[in-house]
Amino acid sequence: MKNTLFFLILLLSFNLFSQTQVNDTILIKKQDLEEVVVSAFRASKDTPMSFTEIDAKDIAPLNLGQDLPTILNFTPSVVTHSDAGNGVGYSAMHIRGSDETRINVTLNGIPLNDSESQLVYWVNMPDLSSSISNIQIQRGVGTSTNGSGAFGGSINILTDIHSDYPSTEISNSFGSYGTLKNSIKFSTGLSINKIEFSGRFSNISSDGYIDRASSDLKSYFLQGIYETENTVIKILNFAGHEITYQSWYGIDGETLMKNRTYNPAGIYTDIKGNTKFYDNQEDNYKQDHYQFHWNQKLNNNWTGNLSFHYTHGRGYYEEYMENQHVEDYGLEGHDVDEEHEETDLVRRLWLDNDFYGTVFNFVNTTKKYELIFGGSYNNYLGEHFGKVIWAREAGNSEIGHKFYDNYGDKNETNLYSKLDYHLNDKLSLFGDIQFRNVNYKADFSGSGWYDGGHNHGAQGDDVFNSIDKKFNFLNPKIGLYYKINDRNDFYISYAKAQREPTRADYENGNPYAETLNDFEIGWKRKNKNSKVNLNIYFMDYKDQLVLTGETDGVGNRIRANVGNSYRLGLEFDAIYFLSDRFIVNPNFTLSSNKNKDYYFNYNGELKNFGDTNLSFSPELILANSLTYKITDDFSAFLNSKYIGEQYMSNTNVETSILNSFVVNDLGFKYKFSINGLLDEVSLNILVNNVFDYKYASHGNHYFYDLMIDSDPETINTIGGSNYFPMADRNFLMGINLKF
Repeated sequence: MKNTLFFLILLLSFNLFSQTQVNDTILIKKQDLEEVVVSAFRASKDTPMSFTEIDAKDIAPLNLGQDLPTILNFTPSVVTHSDAGNGVGYSAMHIRGSDETRINVTLNGIPLNDSESQLVYWVNMPDLSSSISNIQIQRGVGTSTNGSGAFGGSINILTDIHSDYPSTEISNSFGSYGTLKNSIKFSTGLSINKIEFSGRFSNISSDGYIDRASSDLKSYFLQGIYETENTVIKILNFAGHEITYQSWYGIDGETLMKNRTYNPAGIYTDIKGNTKFYDNQEDNYKQDHYQFHWNQKLNNNWTGNLSFHYTHGRGYYEEYMENQHVEDYGLEGHDVDEEHEETDLVRRLWLDNDFYGTVFNFVNTTKKYELIFGGSYNNYLGEHFGKVIWAREAGNSEIGHKFYDNYGDKNETNLYSKLDYHLNDKLSLFGDIQFRNVNYKADFSGSGWYDGGHNHGAQGDDVFNSIDKKFNFLNPKIGLYYKINDRNDFYISYAKAQREPTRADYENGNPYAETLNDFEIGWKRKNKNSKVNLNIYFMDYKDQLVLTGETDGVGNRIRANVGNSYRLGLEFDAIYFLSDRFIVNPNFTLSSNKNKDYYFNYNGELKNFGDTNLSFSPELILANSLTYKITDDFSAFLNSKYIGEQYMSNTNVETSILNSFVVNDLGFKYKFSINGLLDEVSLNILVNNVFDYKYASHGNHYFYDLMIDSDPETINTIGGSNYFPMADRNFLMGINLKF
């Protein structure tokens, strides 16, 4: 009965991205110089791969304060989760079961993934959604781009292009859990001197669904453009400052049933035995971005781009720690053999990093082919250090005592060439080859407070305190695109990707680089009232670094090489215009994601679990969306998503199961104008989880060994799980004024 009800709901849903998927004209327009160079990083409509395009107007009805991963939740093969439970603050996304470290993200062709963690911290760029012109999500390896290797997909973001006319835009929204967003956006329009200045200032705050999972987010985005027929120069400066209360621990199954909003972060016991929560258990981080882009039309066929970028990030997270060994923190004046070998303390774990480099490409476009040469050089310098700002037993140490001081130094050279050659009116050949050179040096504390250098089931058992690694990756791609007739297209492709481990991978094990061979076959059909995309993929991995389900002492999700593994899947997305007012847009991914002969230390011995399901890889992801246009300016939509059962451990033990769930979001959008006063007024209402379904979208799984009567032959491995519950029924409401 529940499944029948769900599928009926799916038949009554709408995707806000539907117009983008059906309208091919949204793809990069070759005559627009500002956009043409971005095609060096993107797929075109006849590129043999699976991708989705999303335009700014499709983001707008959902852009009410939630992070970009939450806004992209209804795109194919995507699973999202939010630490705070309501999509504000720390959030992330998976594509085809691959975690966020395997999703390559660029902004105007500039890498956004952190060089060491390979994560994109969306919380560091609050309200970025309000400055986006277009997003392309490629699934699988995709085309060559800058930054880390794409193992699940890539996201290419294009910020606002120039505006011809002056404008001012004021946006305000509010909703459940004290969520509030205020932003103002302006543009001078392109003047007679071919210059435009534009910008945005935003503030987002929320208490979060989870207890104390508050967010205080501030950002700005400033841009200057000089544009002539042959030249576009764009200078950007955008920055964000986030202060969020920690909520990345999760809760156990019993607490999930009794008190699903409980947050253990910051809990401590004072000297009187009272249980309290530390007020400043917070993450506090600032990040400044600078970009310079020079796009030049060289002649009728050639265009070129030269870009420079610089990002500076700095900040810390602060936490109260109970019963810590004083020797782990170097607190002076204590001997661990004396009475005070442990102490309560407050520590700050700091990051201070710089990322800079250059990106370039040249595009040669003719009627027969498009040829692209490009590359980049990027360098990252990061400081990692910790300070004790208070300790009950501080000895002779000073406030702000530094107890570790590490670094990371990583540089990358990337060169690639692409060719899209039209053999005739029906058949085109795509070729792409990329060379990446990576040099990475780092040191680690090796102290027990974060399990640095210790093995957690990854390859090898050595404990190490530093690394000096060099990688050379050659990644070829090839494909054919065949236009069967005016309605049907067919493509086939092969792509190889290779990727270096992250800093956390080295800290928590002794990992190897991983390799992916990606095979794709697709069919596209379109007619007057519908468009259908069908894609089959086989992703064959060697030494894939897969989430184990565990986290380390600072919240990093632990990964381990699993030898041979694969992902085999079928992706489907479509749009059906049932009438002038009624549109349905379903998508689903049906997949098999397997480890081959998975080994794990269990009950005191190395056990072969056989072919197991890869962790955090549901076999079924199903979404559907529907809109009904009540009038030309007033419409209602219902977005629905189903995520199938998944395992949080590669052992597939029963305690690691994350149950399936379904969520439905109901929305309304209405726009009108007031002559002589307002060019447009937009009213948006979004009711998330409208049927009040209780679910957890993510979690973690852990193991520990129990020895009976100190007998090493009686070791029992015990497993347990923590869950991240998502919000109950909640709402967001916004009003947007354009002058």
